[in-house]
Amino acid sequence: QVHLVESGGGLVQAGGSLTLSCAASGRTLSSYAMGWFRQTPGKEREFVAAISWNGGSTYYSDSVKGRFTISRDNAKNTVNLQMNSLKPEDTAVYYCAADSDFRKVRGLRFGIDYWGQGTQVTVSS
Repeated sequence: QVHLVESGGGLVQAGGSLTLSCAASGRTLSSYAMGWFRQTPGKEREFVAAISWNGGSTYYSDSVKGRFTISRDNAKNTVNLQMNSLKPEDTAVYYCAADSDFRKVRGLRFGIDYWGQGTQVTVSS
């Protein structure tokens, strides 16, 4: 069992930056591919970024490519999402996800094993 806890959300002005962190307990994250998803009221949860178990591969949605960077530190059991040049449309609850299947945390397949509780990011215009 893996327990994921996100932190780092908050209110920021458009053009600003935030770094989200996801800390894991229960099992080492090195066994899992990791991803970030986001959701706004009335919409489905959408893929944002994913990273392979060793950090060798990363993927991003077109809407955040070039602005967001996902990284991981397996020794610290953490995954980060650096978000730059934030836009009001980035406002959402951001969720951390873990699964042994990289395709799932890339949003290509359903049934992710572990989710965090989410952290709110609000970007004001």
